[in-house]
Amino acid sequence: MPAAVLFDMDGTLLDSEKLWDVPLYELAERLGGRLDPVTREAMVGSNMTATLRMLFAELGLDPTPDALTEAGTWLRERTKEVFRAGVPWRPGALETLTALRATGVPMALVTSTERELTEICLDTLGREFFQVTVCGDEVDGRNKPQPEPYLRAARLLGVDPAACVAVEDSPTGVAAAVAAGCTVLVVPCEVPVEAGERRVPRDSLVGVDLAELAALLPD
Repeated sequence: MPAAVLFDMDGTLLDSEKLWDVPLYELAERLGGRLDPVTREAMVGSNMTATLRMLFAELGLDPTPDALTEAGTWLRERTKEVFRAGVPWRPGALETLTALRATGVPMALVTSTERELTEICLDTLGREFFQVTVCGDEVDGRNKPQPEPYLRAARLLGVDPAACVAVEDSPTGVAAAVAAGCTVLVVPCEVPVEAGERRVPRDSLVGVDLAELAALLPD
């Protein structure tokens, strides 16, 4: 069976990308502009710093440290409000986590979302499912699409990333997992993901179990 199963969060387990739309579009208006849907799509799977820099570039604003800090503080606080109102599950996600936990296979949560926001989401997800959680502010700036988030999760679990299955929804997250050496179950949510090496597409997590994930690994 896989040495571990490594899950992305936003758009993979939780249908939270739509919730991120609310504060992001509001922030753009507060900064005096409008967020283009194409730019919003490019933000999917990115960490807070990358997202803010894309937003400032879109609006033609100077990304000074003070301006980024102020915008980031507002975005975090507004997102907390949105998340605390309730974060819906993606189809089949809770059932998959429950089924995998019963097998004893190690699981990790590997997200670009920062720790303080992830902790709110874990109230919905359930901390008991994950032996390890790696957040976007815990990888020294080497965020997805770089492999470090998945490599860090594998190190913390004491497993070979090449023996792991990652579950992702975005091009940014898939690129990170592939670069780390994982086989990736790709379940797109908001944006399409191109076919490629060690990427296995699926429409949803409904019915996913350990046997199916084990079959994805190379012989």
